[in-house]
Amino acid sequence: MALGQIGNFLAYTAVPTVLVTPLGALGVPFGSILASYLLKEKLNILGKLGCLLSCAGSVVLIIHSPKSESVTTQAELEEKLTNPVFVGYLCIVLVMLLLLIFWIAPAHGPTNIMVYISICSLLGSFTVPSTKGIGLAAQDIFHNNPSSQRALYLCLVLLAVLGCSIIIQFRYINKALECFDSSVFGAIYYVVFTTLVLLASAILFREWSNVGVVDFLGMACGFTTVSIGIVLIQVFKEFNFSIGDLNKPNMKTD
Repeated sequence: MALGQIGNFLAYTAVPTVLVTPLGALGVPFGSILASYLLKEKLNILGKLGCLLSCAGSVVLIIHSPKSESVTTQAELEEKLTNPVFVGYLCIVLVMLLLLIFWIAPAHGPTNIMVYISICSLLGSFTVPSTKGIGLAAQDIFHNNPSSQRALYLCLVLLAVLGCSIIIQFRYINKALECFDSSVFGAIYYVVFTTLVLLASAILFREWSNVGVVDFLGMACGFTTVSIGIVLIQVFKEFNFSIGDLNKPNMKTD
């Protein structure tokens, strides 16, 4: 798992966020396939179809994703972080988080799954951009130039933001799993989390600026296909249904 997270971190520093975040869903079909062989868990026909859809949607995402990075240096990152549009977006997210955590969650969290999902997903607006920002800032820390000190401070600030966001996310994910079915939570959480992360990345890094209409529609279709696949795997995994059931003749009773 540690190696996987290191690979995930390196991916955010190497390719656009709009590609890495949706592809994180590939862990679900691969995990389901491995569990069916190693743990002898049942993978019904809908689960197999979901695995196929997830992989197909991922291929479409890769084909139509942005081909180049919009932010590649620390100076560009600092400029993006101080952009009034992104600062305004962060202020709106912070206000929504405060309302959800201190007022809505205590009253409606245990009965409404969207409360905990909204908190964890909104925090993704901090975790994913922070992860990408740390990777960019770390490239200048060990260089002997005037910007290395600024890069160190920026990296420490982003690390603090990332740590706080992850801790809060873990807390509310655990609360959600205590109150709701993990399969339903996982499927809805993937869709909402990915959507909000893509929104935050689009505002901060402007990765969509060089994407044409065809590529945009292709990525939307790919993300939708992956989401449907995740829902089929997660939500319908307890259904005892196979291709053989379709071939059984209807039994008539007197």
